[in-house]
Amino acid sequence: MPRSKKGKRSSNKGGRNGVKGGCGASDDDLASDVLSHYSSASETASVLDDSTGAGERLDEQTAQEETEDKLKQCIDNLMDKSAKTRLAALESLRGAFSSRLLCDFLTERRLTISDCLERSLRKGGGEEQAAAATVCAQLCVQLGGGDESEEGFKILRPVLSAIMIDGCASVAARQSCASALGMCCYVSAAEDGEDLVKSMSHLESVFTTSYPNCEGTLPTSKAGAPGLHSAALHAWALLVTLCPASRLSVLLDLHLLKLQACLESSDVNYRIAVGETIALLVELGRDIDRELEDSDMLCECLKGLATDGNKHRAKNDRRKQRSIFREVLHYIENEDFTEEKIRFGVEGIYIDSWMRRRVYDAFKEVLESGVRHHLQLNPLLRDIFGLGPPLILDSSVKASKISRFEKHLFNSAAFKARTKLRNKVRDKRADVM
Repeated sequence: MPRSKKGKRSSNKGGRNGVKGGCGASDDDLASDVLSHYSSASETASVLDDSTGAGERLDEQTAQEETEDKLKQCIDNLMDKSAKTRLAALESLRGAFSSRLLCDFLTERRLTISDCLERSLRKGGGEEQAAAATVCAQLCVQLGGGDESEEGFKILRPVLSAIMIDGCASVAARQSCASALGMCCYVSAAEDGEDLVKSMSHLESVFTTSYPNCEGTLPTSKAGAPGLHSAALHAWALLVTLCPASRLSVLLDLHLLKLQACLESSDVNYRIAVGETIALLVELGRDIDRELEDSDMLCECLKGLATDGNKHRAKNDRRKQRSIFREVLHYIENEDFTEEKIRFGVEGIYIDSWMRRRVYDAFKEVLESGVRHHLQLNPLLRDIFGLGPPLILDSSVKASKISRFEKHLFNSAAFKARTKLRNKVRDKRADVM
């Protein structure tokens, strides 16, 4: 499995500030008002909870059975003659695979689903191919890194690669296949050197078309090409984290200087993808005692992008670019990564390196809003991020959680208390003026 990397844990300096200004009203006033509102509201909520708590377990079982029935129907619909029906089924599976952990259900049906996905990839239109590729990646994540996932990847890898490198295929389908190829290989073939090398080679054949020619000039981008190049480069960077030191050294020699030239690309998202990949390669190179050669030229280029104020670029694009390249420049110059904590439930993970960021971003792209749910329950993600087995919360922890209705009442009470406090502040300011 992918290697883990420990990072420094920074202490939380400072606390949250209260209401600013010499208004004479303190946070204690706000807290007491909230508690007085909330205490009466929570009594009503507790009665409602008691009346509904008895049927929760039965409702859960019924909901699970209904979900499985719907999934079975979606799987059947993948074989329908209507392209519209197949696409709707793929979108439903995409939502279910993102929001739920369905390993046991899918293990029994993995070959059927893999065959259906392969058929959609080979015979479907561009939209169907793009959706099927995303579901392929989600299926591998659901099955985990065992034999079942590897078996599915062996079936799907050739067709994912074929579509990705097919210049006549839909750009959206090629982009989705590139992302799926990287994720499926990362999850399923970490121990299989042959699959890893083949997948990386196919991805390289896509994004290296953006490299400068022999005269040092970047090629003119076709419509949709930067998005495809970004997807292939991100997928390739994910697989680079699995490479042994000997292979990594070769990749640094082949790609680092050419990627630096791509920082001049006209597409902001591709420039960002290139910058993040350069930072990752430098980080992995330092792990094997490979220092960056001629870093001055790279730093000058990064400084320009980190302070770019060209008016012909959109304001949001400039802001996004400056933020990312400030981080990249800071790491290149100081070997210091801006740490981030991702919270989910009562747990959290630290994103403390470019490698961990690339891995987390890849899973976030595939699982979308369900990534935190999978971090809580999916053994694969918990193993990759060093979280251990899923937590089993005891009754005291579960009892401490408040219902959605209670949260609503508490938020309403807090809003009323804040409004009263602000009115007091406004009145005092008016007296002063």
